[in-house]
Amino acid sequence: MPSYFKQVPNFEYVSRLPDAKISDYITVKNLFKKGELRQDIFQDLTFFTKYQIQGNDRPDNVAFEVYNDSTLDWLVLLCNNIINVQTEWPLPQNDFDRFVLEKYGDYNTLYNGIHHYETPEIKNSQGVVLVSEGLQVESDYSISYYDFFIDQQITLTNIAIPVTNYEYEENLENQKRNIFILKSQYLNVVLDDMQEIMPYKKGSTQYISETLKRADNIRLYQ
Repeated sequence: MPSYFKQVPNFEYVSRLPDAKISDYITVKNLFKKGELRQDIFQDLTFFTKYQIQGNDRPDNVAFEVYNDSTLDWLVLLCNNIINVQTEWPLPQNDFDRFVLEKYGDYNTLYNGIHHYETPEIKNSQGVVLVSEGLQVESDYSISYYDFFIDQQITLTNIAIPVTNYEYEENLENQKRNIFILKSQYLNVVLDDMQEIMPYKKGSTQYISETLKRADNIRLYQ
């Protein structure tokens, strides 16, 4: 399977280089021509399966693991609407540690500084959840409720759980690890769609071929 950028068509635009002639053109990739999943596929979870990114895996590693084809890294990103890999994909551990240390300034603030407080899960005597785990609250959070099953008033004081700056950032990073992957049996459907989407269509004066347009003042995504 060709890599994503090999499928993206080109366009020529007038060169603005200092020594360029008026008739000189530069050929570049038309990044406005973007592949996408059909909405009937993208919005239907039955086409996808959940996947958890492991360690320092990159999109190409995941594509090889799932499809035995690392060039389908673009599909992994497309399934999760990921545009900026630097911010929307989990960082390698060394890069993550460097990022959070730079953000919080020093190890003491990073590991001991409290970012916020959260609730523990609170149940009554019958196991019914009264308060969900992980809700952000004040540091002195308390709760009082009447448990009818044991005929008793229950009061819990100062039960908020502190979350350090490092724990907060780590939780955000781990959330990025839970992604969706297109099931292999639907792979050919998407690949066929890409072959239909990417080529230019005849009909404009800028058309040169299915893979090339001359872009003076045109809408490049056409």
